[in-house]
Order: sequence, then C-alpha cells, then structure tokens
Amino acid sequence: MPWEAEFLRSLGALRSPFMDKVMELLSMLGDHGIFCICLGLVLLIFAKTRRTGIQVLLAMALAYIFANLILKNLVGRVRPYDAYTFIEALVKKPHDSSFPSGHSVNVFAAATAIFLEHKKTGIVALVIATLVAFSRLYNCVHYPTDVLAGLVIGIIFAVMVHYLIFPKCEDGVRKLRERKHA
Repeated sequence: MPWEAEFLRSLGALRSPFMDKVMELLSMLGDHGIFCICLGLVLLIFAKTRRTGIQVLLAMALAYIFANLILKNLVGRVRPYDAYTFIEALVKKPHDSSFPSGHSVNVFAAATAIFLEHKKTGIVALVIATLVAFSRLYNCVHYPTDVLAGLVIGIIFAVMVHYLIFPKCEDGVRKLRERKHA
C-alpha cells in the first residue's frame, strides 16, 4: 500500500546517528526471539516466576508456528526496501517475507504473557515491546501493517495460552499428582 511506504519515508525526519544506533539495538532485542527466549528460560529457574516463564515460552512457540512458519509463507509479502527504491533498510536485511513482523510477534507474545501474570513488570515489558516493534518501522524492514499484525498475533497467542491452554495443562498436572498420591 502506498500510504505505508510514505509513512516509512516520513520516519526519515526522526533520523540521527544517535537514533539510528538506538533503533538498531532495539531491533536486535527481537532478533530470532533470542532475548525473549532467554528471558523465559530465566523465569523458569525461579519457582515464583516459573508459571510466567512457561507461558512466555509457550505463547512464543505457538505464535512463531502460526506467524513465521504458516502465515509468512502464505502471504509472501515483499519487504519495503525491495518494493520501493526510495526505501533503504538501516539494519541487516532479512530475507524472509515481510508479513507479519516476527520481531513484533515475539516481543508482544512475551510481554503480554508477563503482563497477564505481573501487571507492573508487564507494563514495562509492553513498553519495551512497543519500542522494538517501532524500531522495525524506523529501520524500514517492515510496513506498519506487518508490525500491527505481529502485535495482534503475539497478544492473541499470549491470551490463549494464559486463559485456555495453561489452565488445561495445570488441571492435567494436578490430576496426575492426585492419581500418584491416591
């Protein structure tokens, strides 16, 4: 959509060497989901945050399967820097499809899972997720609708895990423990 390319072009007004570096670092937080996966693993270590860690990792895994393995291949949207000559990526160019933003999927799945368990910490996580998602626009590697779709997908999967999947898993574990002790 032409309006999305114009939006990306308009972000050029924000550019400076300092902002370029900040946005590059923010974008790196979402690379391959590594930061969020590590965060989920750290949360697993402590009994107090184990439930959150499980939900972070499960939400990310399910969202990844849907967004990166299914949806990206079905849609096959060309990246903005490949579609428009006036758009230049400011970071290493990804070679997969543009829609949806995998960075946005990962960070919003993780941040929403944290928010649903720990509101105050979750607000901080959601702010960071928003900054990571914005960095994908600033760096011209995604269109606004790619990022918006990634945000929605990440949130949906975290909510599904929190309210539907995780409670079923907890019930199953509880029933197994009851049988073992009976």
